[in-house]
Amino acid sequence: MTTPSPTADTGVELLPIATPARTRAALRTLIRPDRGLALTGLGILVAATAVGLLVQPVLGRIVDIVADGRPAGDLTLPVVLLVAVAVVQGLTTTLGLTRIARLGETVLARLRERFVERALNLPADRLERAGAGDLTARVTGDVARVAEAVRSALPEMARSVLAILLTLGALALLDVRFLLAALLAVPVQLLTARWYVRRALTLYADQRVANGAQQQQLLETIGGAVTVRGHRLEEQHTERSAGRSRKAVDLTMRSVNLVLGFYGRLHIAEYIGLAAVLIAGFWLVRDGAVSIGTATAAALYFHSLFGPVNAALVLLDDAQSAAAGLARLVGVTDLAEQPEQPEPTAGKAAPVSVPRQRTASSEAAVTVHEVSHAYGPGRPVLHEVSLTLKAGEHVALVGTSGAGKSTLARIVAGVQQPTTGTVTAPASTGETSVVLVTQEVHVFTGTLAEDLRLARPDATDADLRTALSTVYALDWAEALPDGLATVVGEGGHRLDPARAQQLALARLVLADPALAVLDEATAEAGSAGARVLERSAEAALAGRTALVVAHRLTQAVAADRVVVLEAGRVVESGPHDELRDADGPYAALWRAWSGSRTRAPHP
Repeated sequence: MTTPSPTADTGVELLPIATPARTRAALRTLIRPDRGLALTGLGILVAATAVGLLVQPVLGRIVDIVADGRPAGDLTLPVVLLVAVAVVQGLTTTLGLTRIARLGETVLARLRERFVERALNLPADRLERAGAGDLTARVTGDVARVAEAVRSALPEMARSVLAILLTLGALALLDVRFLLAALLAVPVQLLTARWYVRRALTLYADQRVANGAQQQQLLETIGGAVTVRGHRLEEQHTERSAGRSRKAVDLTMRSVNLVLGFYGRLHIAEYIGLAAVLIAGFWLVRDGAVSIGTATAAALYFHSLFGPVNAALVLLDDAQSAAAGLARLVGVTDLAEQPEQPEPTAGKAAPVSVPRQRTASSEAAVTVHEVSHAYGPGRPVLHEVSLTLKAGEHVALVGTSGAGKSTLARIVAGVQQPTTGTVTAPASTGETSVVLVTQEVHVFTGTLAEDLRLARPDATDADLRTALSTVYALDWAEALPDGLATVVGEGGHRLDPARAQQLALARLVLADPALAVLDEATAEAGSAGARVLERSAEAALAGRTALVVAHRLTQAVAADRVVVLEAGRVVESGPHDELRDADGPYAALWRAWSGSRTRAPHP
């Protein structure tokens, strides 16, 4: 389960954070496929640590030899043993840490893949409510912190815990009273750990939220720089960014002070433990219970605990930070696994959203039955919309801004889940069943051929040329510096909006879906490229069922049927000529659009 979505001071509803129990369960699930690797690595580290524990008794033996005045030759065997222990421990530690590191990288890769997969399937309205900053902070900062913990903290923590447990056992073998003396430091260490953990988890979670709010503000300010300058809002946005930065810095300084207090308490524990072991050694040697060498070994054992104990406790800092980041990542994966249910309205039971269905019917390619959708309580967009698209039919969706056209298009395409109602779409028979093309087209970094093959990885160069030719883009594609091998996208050859849209339409042709949904796919080209794009879109849609959110009513004229939306409801449906002559909402839209074209200067 996840905790309720926190709300930053931006007023947006952030993505949820998984509970500690859910985070641990997700971590076990991630590790489960590599249990063998985990057990092998742990076993090798146990052996390496056990071998390393021979150093203190051997050094104690050397002390006894010197204290008893024995010949120098008696030191040969202990010295050889020390060298052998160093070599064996070095080799086994390297092998064990390598396996633990491999386990960590494998689990990290699995986590990244799952996060990206689930993030890509998040409902569009959920992302809009959270804002880009929150998801960006999780993709960058949280993944980086978990990765750093996996690469450094996990191997070191495993080795430190093993060293602590085995060293305490070795103290007991020397004399149980040494163990009891050493354990005097434990209460202070446990209280220190408890004091730290109780403060750190909340602090680091707050720090992640503050960083997300800071990134969101920066994205909004930079992304809307033209508008900000146009309205002379530079000072307000600068102050807002500075305020969120100050909050993030304040939380960072609080974490620094927390770590300093943590270290100070650890030093007190070390002093108590070492003093207790030395006093115990003094009394035991005086009473003849142990030799000087044994007491020396005990003191060395406890001193050797400084490193692993401090490392284990200090790594709580990384562990808490990584745990906070992991909880935020798991929160996203859980959100994608469990679609959000609509909140019940006052006085009514909450309607149940029926899952999207698939059909192979040739009569009705798409059936939308009483679909309603709301972007949160009190924000309805669609109201019990019912619509049927016959196989091979081209339907134009028109209406004023805010009528719900894009929302309905996303629901039909399967990108958005409706609050209530059902959508029956084409059954997939091996090819892609539905493809959505919007006005926001992304050109991926890579060659033009690689960008096209995103739609069909096994496409040949001939297939790519055929798809480009279909949408009237082959001429400019072959005229690029390296043809289909030209690098496009960020850092590569820049494609203008019209060509980028033709690239998206060519990908649609390669995917060959049964249903194509175009959401104002020609809007970004401007008047100069509109005619070319409309011809490209018409060619790409030939022979397939299509729902087109019409940016220009020329697309409605070419459609088999026009559906008019007003305030989230279907108010008219029929052929262009029939609706134009009916003197209804569509006729009003047509007159307004035709009038604007008549008055507009010829480009």
